[in-house]
Amino acid sequence: MLADGAMGTMLFQAGLQYGDAPETWNVTHPDAVRTIQRQYIQAGSNIVLTNTFGGTRFRLAMHNLQSRVTEFNQAAVALLRAEVEASGRDDVLVAGDIGPSGEILQPLGQLSFEDAVAGFEEQARALVAAGADVIWIETMSSLDEVRAAFAGARRASADIPIITTLSFDTHGRTMMGVTPEQALQAMTELGAAGVGANCGNGTDELFAAVQRMLATGPSVPIVAKSNAGMPRLVAGKAHYDATPAEMAEYALSVRAEGASIIGACCGSSPAHIAAMAEALRANPAGLAAKPRSEPAPAETAHAATAATDERAARRAARQARESSSAR
Repeated sequence: MLADGAMGTMLFQAGLQYGDAPETWNVTHPDAVRTIQRQYIQAGSNIVLTNTFGGTRFRLAMHNLQSRVTEFNQAAVALLRAEVEASGRDDVLVAGDIGPSGEILQPLGQLSFEDAVAGFEEQARALVAAGADVIWIETMSSLDEVRAAFAGARRASADIPIITTLSFDTHGRTMMGVTPEQALQAMTELGAAGVGANCGNGTDELFAAVQRMLATGPSVPIVAKSNAGMPRLVAGKAHYDATPAEMAEYALSVRAEGASIIGACCGSSPAHIAAMAEALRANPAGLAAKPRSEPAPAETAHAATAATDERAARRAARQARESSSAR
């Protein structure tokens, strides 16, 4: 199944300002949100996420909007549902998107597990009540927080499918030290309908995380939703360079490894998804993907130079995710 690409990246192009809550656009700019989702559906996505990545009370409190959780989340589902119905397709799922709280759970932070569960439950209830087909928990780094989000979603619905992905952007682990193998085991034990990786520092990093999950012989579908390349600093903001053709090659590579839900994340666009869809259609499952090529000397030199800025780029990417609360 082909998932969608970035929402936040596209909203910024449409005029969203850094630091503003993207979820407000579900009410103030519904046509802009629907246009982006329509483009992903037209590009070939089978799973499209609602514009609710930062739709918990925790994230919205950063903008003094915590009282509008239900409003923003239900509006988001209604917008996406309308686009799916307008497309005439019956193979597109509405995925209620839940991102990290932006807090650190006790004992390292201040947020209690039960308060985290209650906050995620509030968002999940709004998404489920509005008609989401799937709950999609993404960009997590802490197993405790994923467990809290999962528990909140289960309180909202006993049977809605829940997909979970973590971001393995710190030397093959999440920022909180979780390995792909640990994430897969923990989420499978919880009963996730799909487990995988998203965001991160480019397709190579995500490919490695997915490869490690697949090597364990998973019993659930594996999700691969990479950023459009390695983020780098441009005028103080994270910029992503991967072309649609490069993302198409990534899609073929992760499918050849065994991933079965494939999409893109930060820096991507409907053009990337369209190229991925075309490549996957043109190369039926089971055919070997083109081998991941060794970098040419010039590319190696460029990578070495870029590595000196890697830490700053990662900080910028994380700051962009935190300030925008968007994918």
